Amino acid sequence: MSVDGLAGDLLVAGAGLVAGAVNALAGGGTLITFPALLATGQSALSANITSTVALVWGWAGGSVAYRRELSGQGNRVARLAIPAVAGGIGGALLLLNTPASSFRVVVPYLVLLACGLLAAQPYLARVISRRRGAHDHLTPDVYVVVLIGGISGSYFGAGLGVALLALFGLLLVDDLQRINALKGLLGLFVNVAGVAIFVASGRVAWLHAVILATAAYIGAVFGVRFARRLSPDLLRYTVVALGVVVAGFLLARQ
Repeated sequence: MSVDGLAGDLLVAGAGLVAGAVNALAGGGTLITFPALLATGQSALSANITSTVALVWGWAGGSVAYRRELSGQGNRVARLAIPAVAGGIGGALLLLNTPASSFRVVVPYLVLLACGLLAAQPYLARVISRRRGAHDHLTPDVYVVVLIGGISGSYFGAGLGVALLALFGLLLVDDLQRINALKGLLGLFVNVAGVAIFVASGRVAWLHAVILATAAYIGAVFGVRFARRLSPDLLRYTVVALGVVVAGFLLARQ
């Protein structure tokens, strides 16, 4: 039974507020908006596409709020924007041309892997630092991570932020808050590229997209304010907990 009318609109607005905050903090907001849109009677494909289109504004709100942490990262952003955009386009085309069921089988395990990497990040970062020295070079593996993350994130957004934050924590020598800000901006690029493809497909439920986008932007701005107050370790394990919830939700739907 679907939730329609004003009740459905309020459900979508509430999901957008929470998802915007969650995406700014860690990622995984799609797992809040996707079931909310399904509850309004949309098909899985329409709900997925509408969620991606709307949450662009949530990612944008997080990046605006994180502009202080993005300061000095212009070179990184310019270089990593290319694989992010390429991945976003590739993932959107893949979604429109293949069944979603095959990818959803893999997604929860990828999210759990990302959570494991993030939980082990302090130890693994020390190992990597001893081997390569503490520098900030963008090695080829960083570009590959962004490209693959962009494809999977545009195909089904759950876990994009968790995975990027975990892997950036291993591959980049920097403060976790700055890495979180970089993750958010690259996630925005991925989603903008995917949205361009989705809008052209004509499968966006625009009323719910507008409601969701407005709420997600507001939620993202407040989510960043909350994230700044967390210690790096508390932020890390909050993200891990959110990622495990995301994976559990996906496994329950299989």
